[in-house]
Amino acid sequence: MSAITITGVGCVRGGRRVLTDVSLSVRPGRLLALVGPNGAGKSTLLSLMCGDLPLARGEVLVDGTPLQQWSPGDLSRVRSVLLQSNEVSFSFTAREVVEMGRNPWSGRPESDDDESAVADALRVADVTHLADRPYSALSGGERARVSLARVLAQRTPVVLLDEPTAALDLRHQEEVMTVARSLAHAGRAVVVVLHDLSLAAAYADEIAVIADGTLGALGPPDRVLTPEMVRAVYGVETHLLTTPDGHRVVVPLRPSTATTTPEDIP
Repeated sequence: MSAITITGVGCVRGGRRVLTDVSLSVRPGRLLALVGPNGAGKSTLLSLMCGDLPLARGEVLVDGTPLQQWSPGDLSRVRSVLLQSNEVSFSFTAREVVEMGRNPWSGRPESDDDESAVADALRVADVTHLADRPYSALSGGERARVSLARVLAQRTPVVLLDEPTAALDLRHQEEVMTVARSLAHAGRAVVVVLHDLSLAAAYADEIAVIADGTLGALGPPDRVLTPEMVRAVYGVETHLLTTPDGHRVVVPLRPSTATTTPEDIP
């Protein structure tokens, strides 16, 4: 059974149709990467999955039940969400922010696991050393990792991550995607919005290409990531290389710097 099923979804924002007739499913034990150009509708689709935006048409099922039939409390125990913006209004420490991920379990037997869940999340996100620092004093990358730890502490079967690698250095990009991959191996349904096609190819079971508000392609990385697709969706010519361990790497065709002249610069 799919953890999330999206059928014929459409969305209008500010009078503009952002998504049109998108259908896909996210299964337990699988990692789905949403890729596409800026403004294509990736984050909007993720917001529809988590119930933060109204549908113009179509249906979103979570564990077989229409999204609108879930109570906020029950939904928060089924899916956790990492948004692009990770602002906190008050002077909380990093640990206190992570502890917020346990709020859905307050007053339930699962709350007995709060301490271990928070400690595990801090460790996995590599932010234990930041636990007592004010969240507002952290760098953008550190905030992103603390916010990921909050999601991990929530311990839900569905995990939705919107550009979790955007503010991170190379090491932490790989570590975050390894965590996402591990969540899928453990049986969670994981959706990750990414801009880096090579990261998507390395870690995702399936890639959904969102282009101009529609589903342009869906399938395994080796089927979806082709020079033709990248050219059609991004307008960029690329080489597709295969690493010794079988992953695809997308490399744009770049002109030699020796051929660039001042006239080429706008």
